[in-house]
This record gives sequence, C-alpha cells and structure tokens, in this order.
Amino acid sequence: MIVIGSIIFGFLIGLIIGTRFKTNSKININLTVTSIILLLLFTILIAWQIGQFPYYNDLPMATGFISAFIGLILGNLIFNR
Repeated sequence: MIVIGSIIFGFLIGLIIGTRFKTNSKININLTVTSIILLLLFTILIAWQIGQFPYYNDLPMATGFISAFIGLILGNLIFNR
C-alpha cells in the first residue's frame, strides 16, 4: 500500500518552494533537460539511501523526498518569474 500523505505533502512543499526561485537574477540558472534528468537520478539515489519511514511498507525509498523534488522542478518551470 502506497502512503499518499507524504507524497502529496512533499509535492506541495516542493511546488511552493519552486515558485520562489528566481532564475532571472544576476546568477542565471538554466535547467536543461539533461540537467533535470541527472538531478532526478541523483534524487532517486539519495531517496534510496534515506529509506522509508520504519512503519511504511510500500517502497524502499523516500517517496516524499522524490515528490518534493518533482514539485520543486515543476514549480520552477511553471511559475518561473
């Protein structure tokens, strides 16, 4: 059984934080498709090492961490200011 609460909460927090990044400041951060794929792979590796909460039995990785990263990237791409 997948625990939906941590996934939704992580995604919303990531989306909110992703809207706060300004990529058109003095330090310009351009996220290309290759950099997003590499960041996603590193995020999955980190989530695998963090592991799930002891009382969750769905996946052996931190699903809230991965969903927060996805929300962060989507918030930055959709609401880029």
